[in-house]
Amino acid sequence: MTPWAGALALAAAFAVSAQTPPIPAASLRSGITYAGADVRAMQDDDLQNPGMLWSERGKALWSAAPAAGRPSCAQCHDDAATTMRGVAARYPAWDTGASHVVDLSERIEACRTVKQGAAALPREAEDRNALEVYVASMSRDMPIAVVVDGPARSSFERGRAFYYQRRGQMNLACANCHEQNVGKRLFAETISQGHGNAFPAYRLEWQSVGSLQRRLRACLNGVHAEAPSEGTPILTDLELFLAWREQGLPIETPGVRR
Repeated sequence: MTPWAGALALAAAFAVSAQTPPIPAASLRSGITYAGADVRAMQDDDLQNPGMLWSERGKALWSAAPAAGRPSCAQCHDDAATTMRGVAARYPAWDTGASHVVDLSERIEACRTVKQGAAALPREAEDRNALEVYVASMSRDMPIAVVVDGPARSSFERGRAFYYQRRGQMNLACANCHEQNVGKRLFAETISQGHGNAFPAYRLEWQSVGSLQRRLRACLNGVHAEAPSEGTPILTDLELFLAWREQGLPIETPGVRR
């Protein structure tokens, strides 16, 4: 039996199919609806939203050539407000060149290093996050619509299996909190449905913008489980499953969370 066989069986036991997400569309709720009035107001007002600082930084990077003789993002893709509209809503997605599913951060980084000849940036680097925030913000209010069939299917299945597998010293699966205990209190916070439509987001706890993978790793640490490193394929697989699970919710990047 492969390491994932038991987890895949567990996922199947939840009777979740690629055609029927576990949360009915009419019941989908963004994480911001569980937040306090102060956080909601901060996200809703671009003048108060700290994440907009990263968006402005990303905008500057979009127009700047990374090195002499190399094109800027704008030289290839023109006005991001037009050419990037709807892009974030389709990620994670199968990348033919990479031959695997990539998230938006990885896609942007590949474009930088391969097409622009720029120096590689690690995940969570300020400039990398800023570019992702800026590109994703071009899709604000657009519904998430990812593809999980075809070559992306195996990635989707691995992400789904990971989501339903118990792990860590607390022996909890993602679903134990974000499907079975939604709306209950966990310390000072209300447990949400666990959607990532606001990421990259500014978290007050971090005092910074962070990616969805950073949030996922923090959640795994919270249940005392071993967290995969940033960029590990299984985290991208999990991102794809989460994006499918929240299809129809609008992009909120840059979101604000406590």
